Amino acid sequence: MDSEQPQPSPPRKPVRMTLTTWIIIASIVAAFLLFKHLTQVKPATARAWLSKGALVIDVRTEAEFRKRHLPGVINIPLNRLGDEIVRQAPDKEHPLLLHCLSGTRSGMAKGILQKLGYQHVFNLGSYGRAAKILAAPRGAGGKD
Repeated sequence: MDSEQPQPSPPRKPVRMTLTTWIIIASIVAAFLLFKHLTQVKPATARAWLSKGALVIDVRTEAEFRKRHLPGVINIPLNRLGDEIVRQAPDKEHPLLLHCLSGTRSGMAKGILQKLGYQHVFNLGSYGRAAKILAAPRGAGGKD
Protein backbone atom coordinates (compact mmCIF):
# COMPACT_ATOMS: atom_id res chain seq x y z
CA MET A 1 0.00 0.00 0.00
CA ASP A 2 1.26 3.35 -0.95
CA SER A 3 0.89 5.87 1.77
CA GLU A 4 0.84 9.42 0.62
CA GLN A 5 3.08 11.71 2.46
CA PRO A 6 2.22 15.38 2.57
CA GLN A 7 4.22 17.48 0.22
CA PRO A 8 6.38 20.06 1.94
CA SER A 9 5.04 23.53 1.39
CA PRO A 10 7.16 25.85 -0.67
CA PRO A 11 9.26 28.33 1.30
CA ARG A 12 7.46 31.58 2.07
CA LYS A 13 8.57 34.67 0.31
CA PRO A 14 9.40 37.59 2.59
CA VAL A 15 6.71 40.23 2.67
CA ARG A 16 7.93 43.33 0.97
CA MET A 17 6.24 46.67 1.05
CA THR A 18 5.76 48.00 -2.41
CA LEU A 19 6.03 51.61 -3.37
CA THR A 20 2.24 51.75 -3.56
CA THR A 21 1.97 50.53 0.04
CA TRP A 22 4.40 53.22 1.22
CA ILE A 23 2.47 55.90 -0.68
CA ILE A 24 -0.79 54.78 0.93
CA ILE A 25 0.74 54.79 4.41
CA ALA A 26 2.30 58.21 3.85
CA SER A 27 -1.02 59.57 2.59
CA ILE A 28 -2.88 58.32 5.65
CA VAL A 29 -0.31 59.83 8.01
CA ALA A 30 -0.35 63.14 6.10
CA ALA A 31 -4.17 63.24 6.15
CA PHE A 32 -4.20 62.61 9.91
CA LEU A 33 -1.65 65.35 10.58
CA LEU A 34 -3.47 67.80 8.30
CA PHE A 35 -6.80 67.06 9.99
CA LYS A 36 -5.22 67.52 13.42
CA HIS A 37 -3.67 70.83 12.35
CA LEU A 38 -6.91 72.12 10.84
CA THR A 39 -8.90 71.39 13.99
CA GLN A 40 -6.60 73.45 16.22
CA VAL A 41 -7.12 77.14 16.84
CA LYS A 42 -4.63 79.54 15.30
CA PRO A 43 -2.28 81.12 17.86
CA ALA A 44 -3.42 84.68 17.11
CA THR A 45 -7.06 83.68 17.52
CA ALA A 46 -6.29 81.95 20.83
CA ARG A 47 -4.44 85.03 22.08
CA ALA A 48 -7.39 87.23 21.12
CA TRP A 49 -9.74 85.00 23.15
CA LEU A 50 -7.26 85.00 26.05
CA SER A 51 -7.30 88.78 26.07
CA LYS A 52 -11.11 88.56 26.42
CA GLY A 53 -10.81 86.31 29.47
CA ALA A 54 -10.96 82.82 27.98
CA LEU A 55 -10.73 79.98 30.45
CA VAL A 56 -7.92 77.52 29.70
CA ILE A 57 -8.74 73.91 30.54
CA ASP A 58 -6.30 71.00 30.66
CA VAL A 59 -8.25 67.79 29.97
CA ARG A 60 -5.45 65.41 30.95
CA THR A 61 -5.80 63.11 33.96
CA GLU A 62 -5.27 64.46 37.48
CA ALA A 63 -2.01 62.52 37.72
CA GLU A 64 -0.68 64.10 34.52
CA PHE A 65 -1.77 67.53 35.72
CA ARG A 66 -0.08 67.09 39.13
CA LYS A 67 3.14 66.03 37.43
CA ARG A 68 3.31 69.27 35.47
CA HIS A 69 0.88 71.88 34.26
CA LEU A 70 0.74 75.35 32.82
CA PRO A 71 0.21 78.29 35.18
CA GLY A 72 -3.34 79.59 35.47
CA VAL A 73 -4.86 76.52 33.81
CA ILE A 74 -7.61 74.47 35.42
CA ASN A 75 -7.82 70.70 35.21
CA ILE A 76 -11.00 68.92 34.22
CA PRO A 77 -10.11 65.39 33.07
CA LEU A 78 -11.83 64.34 29.86
CA ASN A 79 -13.71 61.51 31.59
CA ARG A 80 -15.32 64.02 34.01
CA LEU A 81 -15.76 66.94 31.64
CA GLY A 82 -19.52 66.58 31.14
CA ASP A 83 -20.15 66.53 34.90
CA GLU A 84 -17.69 69.23 36.01
CA ILE A 85 -17.77 71.86 33.29
CA VAL A 86 -20.91 73.54 34.65
CA ARG A 87 -19.13 74.33 37.95
CA GLN A 88 -16.13 75.90 36.20
CA ALA A 89 -17.91 77.51 33.25
CA PRO A 90 -21.66 77.92 33.85
CA ASP A 91 -21.95 80.52 31.07
CA LYS A 92 -22.04 78.67 27.75
CA GLU A 93 -20.99 81.88 25.97
CA HIS A 94 -17.71 82.10 27.90
CA PRO A 95 -14.73 81.21 25.65
CA LEU A 96 -12.90 77.99 26.47
CA LEU A 97 -9.42 77.00 25.29
CA LEU A 98 -8.59 73.31 25.70
CA HIS A 99 -5.35 71.37 25.68
CA CYS A 100 -3.96 67.95 26.63
CA LEU A 101 -0.69 66.14 26.00
CA SER A 102 -0.97 65.61 22.24
CA GLY A 103 -4.13 67.48 21.22
CA THR A 104 -6.25 64.37 20.71
CA ARG A 105 -8.19 64.44 24.00
CA SER A 106 -8.67 68.20 23.77
CA GLY A 107 -10.13 67.67 20.29
CA MET A 108 -12.55 65.14 21.76
CA ALA A 109 -13.35 67.54 24.61
CA LYS A 110 -14.16 70.27 22.10
CA GLY A 111 -16.78 68.03 20.51
CA ILE A 112 -18.29 67.15 23.89
CA LEU A 113 -18.56 70.77 24.95
CA GLN A 114 -20.07 71.84 21.64
CA LYS A 115 -22.72 69.13 22.02
CA LEU A 116 -23.42 70.51 25.50
CA GLY A 117 -24.10 73.91 23.93
CA TYR A 118 -20.86 75.79 24.58
CA GLN A 119 -20.47 78.38 21.84
CA HIS A 120 -16.80 79.40 21.88
CA VAL A 121 -14.69 76.27 22.34
CA PHE A 122 -11.22 75.97 20.83
CA ASN A 123 -8.55 73.28 20.78
CA LEU A 124 -5.09 74.63 21.63
CA GLY A 125 -3.67 71.21 20.85
CA SER A 126 -0.70 69.72 22.64
CA TYR A 127 0.84 70.74 25.94
CA GLY A 128 3.86 72.19 24.14
CA ARG A 129 1.77 74.17 21.67
CA ALA A 130 -0.44 75.50 24.48
CA ALA A 131 2.66 76.51 26.46
CA LYS A 132 3.99 78.51 23.52
CA ILE A 133 0.67 80.25 22.92
CA LEU A 134 0.13 81.06 26.59
CA ALA A 135 3.72 82.27 27.05
CA ALA A 136 3.59 84.76 24.18
CA PRO A 137 2.58 88.32 24.97
CA ARG A 138 -1.17 88.78 24.51
CA GLY A 139 -0.77 91.31 21.70
CA ALA A 140 1.86 89.24 19.86
CA GLY A 141 1.12 88.07 16.37
CA GLY A 142 3.14 84.89 16.09
CA LYS A 143 3.20 82.20 13.49
CA ASP A 144 -0.26 81.04 12.46
